[in-house]
Amino acid sequence: MRAVDFRCFSALSVEVPAAGALLTGQNAQGKTSVLEAVCLLVRLHSPRSHRMATMARVGGAGGFGVAGEAWNSERRMKWEPRRPVSYQVDGEERSSQNAYLSDGGLLVWMGNEDVDLIRAGGEGRRRYLDFIGSQIDMDYRRALHRYRRALKAKNFLLKEGSLREAEIQSYEGVMIESAAVIQPVRERIMKALSPAVAEYQTRIAGRDELLELDYQPAGGGHFPEALEQARDRERRQRRSLVGPHRDDVVIRINGLDASDFASEGQQRTAALALKLAQGQVLSAGRGEQPIWLIDDVFGELDVMRRNALMEALPQGAQKWITTTHLDWLDQASPLGELARFTVREGTLES
Repeated sequence: MRAVDFRCFSALSVEVPAAGALLTGQNAQGKTSVLEAVCLLVRLHSPRSHRMATMARVGGAGGFGVAGEAWNSERRMKWEPRRPVSYQVDGEERSSQNAYLSDGGLLVWMGNEDVDLIRAGGEGRRRYLDFIGSQIDMDYRRALHRYRRALKAKNFLLKEGSLREAEIQSYEGVMIESAAVIQPVRERIMKALSPAVAEYQTRIAGRDELLELDYQPAGGGHFPEALEQARDRERRQRRSLVGPHRDDVVIRINGLDASDFASEGQQRTAALALKLAQGQVLSAGRGEQPIWLIDDVFGELDVMRRNALMEALPQGAQKWITTTHLDWLDQASPLGELARFTVREGTLES
């Protein structure tokens, strides 16, 4: 993989074997940025920012590029201010993100912030479902993009002093069409996730803990009717109150809401279980292993959970792992075969 003017790296070039790499270094040296560059190359997505401009190196040329060989092709994306993003595969320009991603790979990102999937509000859980759906179903990705654009336009109109009802209803039509794709896919994902999450919770915890997922579509799964019922409230509050953007997933451990009643250890275990299950669903959906980007997780886990996680990760998948130290790593573990690199002040050393 190569990167130019990306985050703290003026230039980055690293060759990684099929097994993957261990990146060691102190905090704020650039370890996570390497994983972020891989994420952009694979999925055109950053878990750290929605704005491309924030990823360009301060003091650099103003833009950045990421490239690499993956899935038997040379892939490249380049961002420059005030210009369309460039996507290339084997030197040929791809016209859109969807075209670039159509023959790309899969990815799972794990980090300590994943515990917010349990503790925080529904937005993170919706992003979790969207990241799965967008990788296994291009129609889902397109529908999600259309829904978000229509929702933004509708909310803008609702906030205006004089309501333009015909325009609002036209955007609601787009939202209804898109939701008819989004919510059934989310339901299918949930059915696939539920047994996998339950199994991983037990494996990582080392004891029987019943973890359950309850998908709760806003409007009870009948979006057009719910939209009609919420019409007056939406006009009064001047915002959209029902739809896929308000869906949620309730997570329960032993029958109790995990956000309120689970211990910190149970919550962290549940977060690991969700990401491991994500990888299993992605693999089953596309028939290939995702790349695993694991950001400073192992050093923060107790020995039991750390060993259980190492055993649960699929052996044939490529793994990029960051850590501040390797004291936790047993050289006989499956991760001992990963290439080693040290990250220091925006440079990578083998």
